[in-house]
Amino acid sequence: MNANGSGILVGVDGSAESDAAIRWATQEAVMRRAPLTLAHVVAAVATSSPIGPILAEINEWQQDNARHVLEQALKTAQACAPESHHPDIHTEVLGASVVPTLVRESADKQMIVVGNRGTGALGRLLLGSVSTGLVHHAHCPVAVIRPTRGGSPDADAPVLLGIDGSPASEAATAMAFDEAARRGVDLVALHAWSDVAVFPIVGPAWREYESQGEEVLGERLAGWQEQYPDVRVHRRLVCDQPARWLIRESEHAQLVVVGVRGRGGFASTWLGSVSSAVAQSADTPVLVVRDASRGQGR
Repeated sequence: MNANGSGILVGVDGSAESDAAIRWATQEAVMRRAPLTLAHVVAAVATSSPIGPILAEINEWQQDNARHVLEQALKTAQACAPESHHPDIHTEVLGASVVPTLVRESADKQMIVVGNRGTGALGRLLLGSVSTGLVHHAHCPVAVIRPTRGGSPDADAPVLLGIDGSPASEAATAMAFDEAARRGVDLVALHAWSDVAVFPIVGPAWREYESQGEEVLGERLAGWQEQYPDVRVHRRLVCDQPARWLIRESEHAQLVVVGVRGRGGFASTWLGSVSSAVAQSADTPVLVVRDASRGQGR
């Protein structure tokens, strides 16, 4: 967790998903008393033929569109920020490939926030490529937001944490306790002691595996419960695919926090299956915390 980052970065593109990301990030900036940067990336237009006049028109349109997108983004952020705790808001137009640019900008941020999908500079649906790329490679935690269905989550709803006992899970646990404490809500810690949908063990052996799961969960929570004594923790131990349970339990949470261990370079396309599935499928905001200290993992 990049706790000493300079603030929260939001990737904006004018889509409904982007607006949802702005609203969530503004509330997060207020809670953290952190500056908020709204960034729009103008992707370079590649061409192999001499179309100078047309290219100039495209570039002009991109800049005009960027100004409009950022003006609307700023209005959205200002509208949902309380007057008494208005965050310091900045806007930026960045020019380059979207994912590498946002990854670079994330290096000194506490968090980067994006919609689960959006529109490209020419109206092309990105199909989640930006959010997926950032979860792979960003230097700080990544919040993936989608427009809420049926209203915002209850303000008293808990933070949901997925624990698997890995270093990435430890980083996610730290983040989840911090988020729960800031919100003044409970924390639900979920651990799947088997990630197989149908587990062919019954009787004493089942209880032995379940006890090991309880031990992992207890060990991973003990120190953090001491550090955050005001956060009430509910333990959930399941025997099933963890992504399925996290998505299911997310319906009753206001935020899901999961860890992921990535390989770091842009040549890699590896992403933990659990964090990927949850980020893609949960309607609740999902905060993905990478373990930057390890090269690879689940």
